[in-house]
Amino acid sequence: MRESARILVVDDDADILDALRFMLEDEGYEVETAERADHAEALPAANDPLPDLIILDVLLSGKDGRTICQTLKSDSITRTIPVLMISAHPGARQSVMEAGADAFLAKPFSVDAILDTVVDLLRRSR
Repeated sequence: MRESARILVVDDDADILDALRFMLEDEGYEVETAERADHAEALPAANDPLPDLIILDVLLSGKDGRTICQTLKSDSITRTIPVLMISAHPGARQSVMEAGADAFLAKPFSVDAILDTVVDLLRRSR
């Protein structure tokens, strides 16, 4: 079991949220999920402990994850939190990196790919 880290997963697909939550919790991470972008957008003002990593879908219902990522990366409170962006559109890689994401994975991704990326991002952020 890996060192416990808090991970926030934001995706408007409940099946993806469940799969990621189970996969990450099985590895020993504390996982919070949100189907709405509001949760990630409110992080700088929240009194809750900040996550150690955010997994953020590019296209959320009515919101663009890239804009949320830019906002998080421009705020002094959240700028150091690694953001892994995910999308069903492999061509989104360049635009998410330009938005400040620390990594990108195209859906569908393998269990190994997501876990390796999470470990790498957490290691780099400590």
